[in-house]
This record gives sequence, structure tokens and C-alpha cells, in this order.
Amino acid sequence: EVQLVESGGGLVQAGGSLRLSCVASGFSFADSAIAWFRQAPGKEREGLSCIANFDGFTYYADSVKGRFTISSDKAKNTIDLQMDSLEPEYTRIYYCALLQNPYCAIYEWSLKGHERPDYWGQGTLATASS
Repeated sequence: EVQLVESGGGLVQAGGSLRLSCVASGFSFADSAIAWFRQAPGKEREGLSCIANFDGFTYYADSVKGRFTISSDKAKNTIDLQMDSLEPEYTRIYYCALLQNPYCAIYEWSLKGHERPDYWGQGTLATASS
């Protein structure tokens, strides 16, 4: 059974940092691509970053480039998202998801194409206070 469990959310002051973790199980981690997303109440879910574990290539949405860093620990089957310089508008629920493709297809992790990830974590809330 595929499982993705996020952790690391919490409350920080504006300008602070949080490190989110996504622990994965039930599939071949080394051959997978995993992405992070966020969603505000009443808003569409937004793709933030993706990593392809077979080659380590990483991708970022323009909105978080230079501010967020995605990384993978194959020994722990974990994908982390380091979030720096957080501002109140970054207050969202953050999700990780297993992509259908083993690579970071932009049309999938951007949620702008015809494919969507099938497996999602439950989400973790990150809040930056002003």
C-alpha cells in the first residue's frame, strides 16, 4: 500500500524557516518522482517543487525558486522541503504526492496538464505570522 506522511508544519514568524518531511512507503522510492504542493482554503492546489529520485534532478515553481529547497534521502525514503524567508501569504496546507511518472513531468506536478498524482499525503499546515 502506497503511503505518504508529511510532518514538520507549524507556526513561525515572518522571515522564519520550516522544514517539511514526507516519509514514503509501499513503492520503489529510487524509481519515483515526488512533488510538494500547497493549498489555501477555497483556492486551487499549487505545485511547488519536484524531485526525480533516479537522477536527483529538481524543479521549482517560479513562486518559490530561491526560497524553497527540495531534497531526497534514499536511505530513509524521505523527501524534505526546506522553506526559508516565509511570509504570511505562504500560510497553507502543504502536501507531498507520488507522481504517476518516474520523472518530473511539468504537466503533472504543475497540475496544469491532463495527469494528476494518484497518491497524496494528508497534508501539514505551515503558518507564518506577521
